[in-house]
Amino acid sequence: MRNLLIFISKYNAFFLFVIFEIAAIIIYINYNSFQKATVINSTNHITGNLYARIDEFKGYLTLREVNDSLAKENARLRNQLKTSFYVDTVAKGKVTDTVYKQQYEYITAKVINNSVNRPNNIITINAGSDAGIKKGMGVINDKGVVGKVLLVGPHFSVVQSLLHNETVISAMLANSRQIGTFSWGAVLNPHQGLLYDIPNDASPKIGEQVVTSDHSLYPAGVQIGRLINLRAKNARGSFLSMDVALAVDFTKLEYVYVVVNEFAAEQTGLEAQVKKDE
Repeated sequence: MRNLLIFISKYNAFFLFVIFEIAAIIIYINYNSFQKATVINSTNHITGNLYARIDEFKGYLTLREVNDSLAKENARLRNQLKTSFYVDTVAKGKVTDTVYKQQYEYITAKVINNSVNRPNNIITINAGSDAGIKKGMGVINDKGVVGKVLLVGPHFSVVQSLLHNETVISAMLANSRQIGTFSWGAVLNPHQGLLYDIPNDASPKIGEQVVTSDHSLYPAGVQIGRLINLRAKNARGSFLSMDVALAVDFTKLEYVYVVVNEFAAEQTGLEAQVKKDE
């Protein structure tokens, strides 16, 4: 306290000058309307910019919550899409009874680990058996097919990426609905795959969409990519192969949807029984 008093007494002239200067400026502004308006406008502009920056910073801090909310909302909307329902139609004489049954539901998950530069790439997501996820379920995002669930823990799951040598999907040309097979295979390009076993009477066009078929574990019509190159026929000459630019950018994966097929257990059970009887 003593040092403070010594400091003030030593520089008292300077402090008096500052006080008088501030008082003069305040009097000058208050009793001159033009200067007063100018100061108010300048102050409002400065504080407005400051509030805008603060708001942007707050928005950045809450961005993860907003993304989580949007992903959950997208999953809810996907559950209501027509492609998520199975049409159970029973015809008796002249009476047709059509009932729409929920076939597909979607579970939102966030990607917490991902690889794209290996022959067999995997993805880790932050949802597991506690959320209802099981091995073999399909995984998509808002752009298209991502992969299928390979391993499941209570809180996390490992997804076999579309960029995996063992990934094989029943696919079709969107326009002609000719069915073939898609695989990443030996391409080793995170942005490209291969569609093959398309009958040679098909007329594919560059830029045509390649989507999932009814024979896959995904809802029919989920995008895989677009044709970018038509290859020559295979050795037997009865099927076509073509290069596909992938719809999903695997280098920027953030949120995915795990596809819950309500009829999957029934289908796989019956197919397993047929194989056993053989």
